Amino acid sequence: MTTLSGPTQLFTVIALVSLPTVMYGGYALLGLLRKGRLTDKQRGFFRAGHAHAGVLLVLALVSLQLLAQGDLGEAARWIACFLLLFGILGQSGGLFLNLVPGRPGLAHGVTTGGAVLLAAAMLMTAWGIAVA
Repeated sequence: MTTLSGPTQLFTVIALVSLPTVMYGGYALLGLLRKGRLTDKQRGFFRAGHAHAGVLLVLALVSLQLLAQGDLGEAARWIACFLLLFGILGQSGGLFLNLVPGRPGLAHGVTTGGAVLLAAAMLMTAWGIAVA
């Protein structure tokens, strides 16, 4: 088993601590749905934001294990971890920004930027495994 250290250990802790916040958000969504306080569009973006956040955090936990096993240098691991974190925040956070009226371009840009950061993190992780 690979021992986590440095950036992979720190970002694993961040991902694990973040998961209950996503779970609580899903619980809060249920309360809003029961009270009928959301429009269909808001409900869709709220669900999508939480679904993406949860799935991407689980992806992060797997990716961090792979980063720890790979052969990237310490600086490259820090970069990959930050790309992963900000990619998750951008990808799922952009969906929540769609709930802000009158700013659809901002939401699209943040979501797209998050996807690009996640892709870069995945490619760096793949490279680290390939050269190991």
